[in-house]
Amino acid sequence: TEIHCICFPVQHQHGTRTENSGFSDCCVSAFLQMDYHFEYTECDGTGSRWRVAIPRKQDLCTGLPDPVSGTDCTFSCDAGEFLEMSAQQCTPCVAGTYSLGSGIRFDEWDDIPVGFTSLATYLDSSPGVEEIHACKNSSWVPKGSYLESNRDDCTVSLIYAVHLKKQGSVSFEYQYVDNNIFFEFFIQNDQCQEMDQTPDQKWIKLTNNGEWGGHTVNLNSGTNILYWRTTGIFLGTKALKPVLLKNIHIEGVAYTSECFQCKPGTFSRAPGSSTCEPCPRNTHSSKGATSCTPSEGSAECKEKSACTEKDYFQIHTPCDSDGKTQVIYKWIEPKICLENVTGAVTLPPSGEREPCPPCNPGFYSYNSASCFPCPPGTFSDGIRGCEKCPAGTEPALGYEYKWWNVLPSNMKTSCFNVGNSKCDDMNGWEVAGDHIRSGAGSSDNDYLILNLWVPGFKLPTSVTGSSGTEFGRVTFVFETTCSADCELYFMMDVNRKSTSVVESWEGSKARMSYSHIVTKNASVSFTWAFQRTSQAQDVSIYSITLTNAQDGTASSCRACALVSQQTGTSCVPCPTGHYIDKDNNRCRQCPPDTYLSGHQVYSKEACIPCGPGSRSNKDRSRCFSDCSFSHTWQNRTLTYDFSPLGPVGSIMNGPSFTSKGTKYFHSFNISLCGLEGNRAAICTDNVTDLSKMERQNEPGEFANYVEAFVCQSTIIPSDGRGFRTALSSQSVSLADTFMGNLMEIHIFECERTSMNICFGFRSSQPTSSCENGRSAVISLRCNPEKTGRGELSVSSKCPAGTCDGCTFNFLWESASACPRCTEADYHEIEGACKGGSQTILYVWNEPKLCSKGVRLPVMRRTPCEAIDFWLKIGAALGAFMALLLISLSCYFWKKNKRLEYKYSRLVMTASRDCDMPAADSCAVMEGDDNEDDVVCSSKPSLLGKLKSMAAKVSRKPP
Repeated sequence: TEIHCICFPVQHQHGTRTENSGFSDCCVSAFLQMDYHFEYTECDGTGSRWRVAIPRKQDLCTGLPDPVSGTDCTFSCDAGEFLEMSAQQCTPCVAGTYSLGSGIRFDEWDDIPVGFTSLATYLDSSPGVEEIHACKNSSWVPKGSYLESNRDDCTVSLIYAVHLKKQGSVSFEYQYVDNNIFFEFFIQNDQCQEMDQTPDQKWIKLTNNGEWGGHTVNLNSGTNILYWRTTGIFLGTKALKPVLLKNIHIEGVAYTSECFQCKPGTFSRAPGSSTCEPCPRNTHSSKGATSCTPSEGSAECKEKSACTEKDYFQIHTPCDSDGKTQVIYKWIEPKICLENVTGAVTLPPSGEREPCPPCNPGFYSYNSASCFPCPPGTFSDGIRGCEKCPAGTEPALGYEYKWWNVLPSNMKTSCFNVGNSKCDDMNGWEVAGDHIRSGAGSSDNDYLILNLWVPGFKLPTSVTGSSGTEFGRVTFVFETTCSADCELYFMMDVNRKSTSVVESWEGSKARMSYSHIVTKNASVSFTWAFQRTSQAQDVSIYSITLTNAQDGTASSCRACALVSQQTGTSCVPCPTGHYIDKDNNRCRQCPPDTYLSGHQVYSKEACIPCGPGSRSNKDRSRCFSDCSFSHTWQNRTLTYDFSPLGPVGSIMNGPSFTSKGTKYFHSFNISLCGLEGNRAAICTDNVTDLSKMERQNEPGEFANYVEAFVCQSTIIPSDGRGFRTALSSQSVSLADTFMGNLMEIHIFECERTSMNICFGFRSSQPTSSCENGRSAVISLRCNPEKTGRGELSVSSKCPAGTCDGCTFNFLWESASACPRCTEADYHEIEGACKGGSQTILYVWNEPKLCSKGVRLPVMRRTPCEAIDFWLKIGAALGAFMALLLISLSCYFWKKNKRLEYKYSRLVMTASRDCDMPAADSCAVMEGDDNEDDVVCSSKPSLLGKLKSMAAKVSRKPP
C-alpha cells in the first residue's frame, strides 16, 4: 500500500522560543511501514484472530505497532476489492488493476511468481543406485503467457501452497499432447498427506495438438499444497513435447491484500474491477493500463528482409459461373518483406483458367459453380446426376473426398502456435484441386490443423443386427515432403471428451494409404495436425474416405436383404452371422466354422473360414479356440486340453533403462482361448486400473484401455522413480483376431521328444512401421515340471518380445500344454512268480510328455504255475545220460589205446620164428600184465595152410 503524505517538522511554541520536536505522525507511519507488514494470526477456537506487524528485517524489533484485534475469521472481500490491512477494511482496486475478492489468479508468466517452487527430482530406490544429478537444471520454464514443462525424462514438480478459510477450488488450463509424459495433479495437506482424489482428478487427460484443455478440482479449507508434476519417459530418440500450463485460478481465500495489475494487452478503466478486458483489435497496452493505445507505431524499427518463397502461398479460386478456376498466389499477411531489393522473389503469375474438377462422389451440380449433396435414397459418381438405387439395393452412405476445389462443409482448418498469435488468422491447409496441402505457416513449430467432424455412424440396413465391432472405416492417402524435422499426427476425439493420437509419421513419406477402424458408434472428430518448421516442408492429402457416416452421401449402392423379390419390397436387416444370397437377396446363415467379414455381407464368399484348430462363435462374428485341439504326430493322435491356460496370462519382461536410468518394463497380457472368442486381455493407460463402475457408467465412451487377445503396456515401477504407484502407459493392441493353431516352429526350437502347438493371432490395423499390421505367436510347450499355469517367457534373441516391432513371439511352458495321456504312454512290468502268483506294475514311458487323460492302471496280481514235475524228471535224466555218455567215451577211449598198443606188439613179433614147432597161427593173449605173450599153435589154420601152399608153388624149378 502506498502512503502519500508531506513530512514537515512539528513545532512547539515556548514563549518567544520555537522548538522542533520531530516529524508528523503521518511521516513516522510512512517511514515505519517500509520496515514491516501486517499479517493475521491463526484463528482460535472462538473464531478470533489478531493483526500483528511482521518486520521485514530480522534485526528490527522496536517501534512496531502493537497487536490489535483482527477481523472475524469469516470476513472476506468482494470481487474488485482488497483488504487494506492498516485499516482492516475492504478497499476498491484502482483503475488498471483487478481483484477476485476471495480468489487469486496467475496469468502472467514472465517469471515464476512468488510462492511457486519448481523442484526437479530423479528418485531411484534400487539398492546401490546413486542419485543422478543430471536433473538439476530441469525446471518449469516461464514463457510469458504460459509455463512450459521440462523436455527430458526427469520428474519436475510445480508446487504452490495456499491456505483457504473456506472450501474452494483450483482450476487451470493446459496443453498435454505427448503420452510419453505423465502429467499428474495432486494435493497434500500440511502433514504431507495426499488428499483423496479420483483418478480423473489426478491424472490429466490428453488434448489435441494446439488446443487448450481445462481442469478443476475442489479444495478443502485449511492448508492445501498443490502439485503439478510431469515425468518424461524417454524410451527412444524422439523428443518429448512439453506440457503447457496457464491461467491458474484459486478460489476460497478469505481476502487478498493487494490488487493485481492488468497484464499487457488488457486494461481496466474503472476502479473496483474484478477482471481486465482485452484490448480491441489494432490496439495495445502495457502492464497496469487503464486504456488501450492504437497501434500506430513502435519503439523501434527493424529492417525488412528480402521476400522468399516462404512469404507467399498458392490457392485455387472457387469455381466461377463459367465453371473455371485458376491458381493464384498471395502474400502472407501482414507482409514483412521487400520484393524490390536484390535477391527478392516476386509473386508468380496466376495460372491459366482451367475447368473446375468434378463434384465429389455423392454430390451433383445444378450449374458449373457449386456442388450439392444427393437426396436420400440416391447416389452419384460426382460427374453424372443423382440416380435412385435399384430395387434390392440401398445407398452406401459415407464421405468420399477426392476433389479439393473448396473445403467440404463438415471440415475446417486452422493454424495454431502457442507462442505466436499471428498464426491464428491463417489457414492451416489450402485446397489445391486434386489434393489439399498444408499452408504456409508463419514461424517454427506451427501446428497446421485439419478437422473432420462426424455426428455418428449408420450401419447398412442388412447388417444393423450384427454383433460386429466395425461401425466405420476412415481411409486417407497422403504424402509428406520435409527437408527438416516435421511430423504428421492423425488423432481422434470421441464424443468431444478424450483425444488420442492414433498414428504419427515423421519426416518425408512417399505417397501411401492408411486406414483406421472405428469400433464405437459415437460422434467422432478426426484431426490431421502437421507440425512444421520454417524450412521448406509440405504435406498433401489426396483423398479421405469414410464409410457408414450418419449424414453422408452415396457414391454407389450396395445389395441389401429382402423379405421377397416382389417389386417395392424394402430392405430388411439380416440376423447376426447371416450373409445376403446373391441369387435371391435373402439372408442365409454362414456355414459352421466360418465368420462373417466385418465390412462385406454380400454372397457366401463373405463368410471367411476359420483357421486350423478354431471354430466360430454362435453369432458367426469371430473365430476362437475352445481350448481343445487334436492332431496326428508319428502315427499317434494327440489330444490337448488347454482350458487351464484359458484365463488371461501375463508376462513382464525387462527391466530396460532409459538414457538417464529410468527403469521400465514391457507388460503383455494374453487371452489364449475360450470365452466364446471375447478378447479378455485388457491393458490400461495412465497408471490407474479401470474400475468396473467406470466401464458401466460410460459404455459408449473410449476409456484409457484396450481390449485384445494380446496387448502391451509400458510399466514404470513405483520404486523406479519414487512414485507412489506403478505407472502404465502406451497401451496398444497387438492382436485382435485368432488365426488358428499353427503346427510351425518360429523362434523357439523344439526338442525331439516334444512339439510346440502354436497359437497365431494378428491385428489388421496398420501402423507407420507395420504396414500389414502386427501379429503374435504363442508357442505352447509341454513341460511336466511346470505345474499349474506354467511359465510365460520370450526368446533370448528378442528380449523385448519382438525383433522387428511387428511380430511378437512368446513361449508358454506348462504341464497343461502336454497332450492327454493314452494307453500308448505307459507300459507294464511283470514280477516273479511266487507261491503261484505274480505282480504286474504299470509305469509311464520316460520322459513323460502327457497330462491328465487316462490314469495308470493299479497294480494287480495274477495266478501262475510252478515248473512241471516231468520237466524236472526230463532234466534229471538228461543230466544222467550226459554223465553216462561222458563215462563211456572215456572207457572206450582208454580201451582203444590198449588195442593199438597190442596190435603194434603183434606186428613187431610176426616176423620172428617161434622156438616151438611151427604153428599154424599166432595170437596175442590179453592179460593184466603189461607184457603180453605171443602163443603159437601147432594146428595149422586155414590161413596158414593157404600160405604154405603158395610158398611151395613159388619154390618149384622152372
